[in-house]
Amino acid sequence: MFVDTAKIEVKAGKGGDGCQSFYKDKFARYPVMNGGPGGKGGDVIILANNNVHTLLDFQYRQHFKAHKGENGSSNNKNGKGGEDCVIQVPPGTIVKDFVSGLVLRDLKTAGEHFIVAKGGAGGRGNITKKPSTKGEPGQEKLLLLDLKLIADCGIIGFPNAGKSSLISRISKAKPKIAPYPFTTKEPVLGIVEYGRDRTFKVADIPGLIEGAHAGKGLGDKFLRHIERTKILIHIIDMAGIDQRDPVEDFKKLNSELEQYGAGLGKKAQLVIANKIDLPAAQLNLKKFKSAVKKDIIPISAMTGEGIEELKKAIAKKLEGPDEG
Repeated sequence: MFVDTAKIEVKAGKGGDGCQSFYKDKFARYPVMNGGPGGKGGDVIILANNNVHTLLDFQYRQHFKAHKGENGSSNNKNGKGGEDCVIQVPPGTIVKDFVSGLVLRDLKTAGEHFIVAKGGAGGRGNITKKPSTKGEPGQEKLLLLDLKLIADCGIIGFPNAGKSSLISRISKAKPKIAPYPFTTKEPVLGIVEYGRDRTFKVADIPGLIEGAHAGKGLGDKFLRHIERTKILIHIIDMAGIDQRDPVEDFKKLNSELEQYGAGLGKKAQLVIANKIDLPAAQLNLKKFKSAVKKDIIPISAMTGEGIEELKKAIAKKLEGPDEG
């Protein structure tokens, strides 16, 4: 299951208490203060990890707590600091304060991390010639985790256009494929290998429908996952199996992108004419080329025709200037 939002509660560790201790031997006229300070409470750290792909785990665990610092002790012994709590999230996770809505950090790359809640300071020991104090409490926060996929290119199209077949053909991703609309119900990521030691990441989002920009069919929930892509792959069904007009589909897709905003309408595009192995596809392709004045790559995701040319075109587009 792909989960892209989660609400969690974090609490940093309390600082350990300082020690109130006196030492006196038979040679000392007055007792000596020798109480050590308490240890600092553990921090709560959020870390982006490439091995984490969804926020699903946070559906089952919403509370995270770092360890408290140990108390100081006599003979000027410092209390040990509390162990940090490290929360691992997928790259592309935006961490927000749930109450204010402020963005605390946008973790775009693997290994990026930050302290979201600081542990409390340890209490003062009386070795300072002052009375000992209690440790301070750690910070507590209510957070919203908001995941937006990180991919080089996003595949968009209307239901049953062949998006799942395409990503399974060009990568090792294995989404469900069936001859009916809305087979894909959540975003799918795939790694495409091209040439020698060259790869790029592709995101396939569920099929869009008219009004997707306004949330119809959960369209806005899916479109958010292609906001970070460099290019968009428009896949159009040339066979018109569902009585769709390829030219109208292309216009409607671009309209949805423009109305959604977030710069999607201005991203670099590749236009893919799919299902050219089926009847009526060649006639529709001819009409499509005369109406859409863009470079069009004919393919069949089912048979593999045109796939290598598509990979080459994507790689060339990614090597150019980022237009997104």
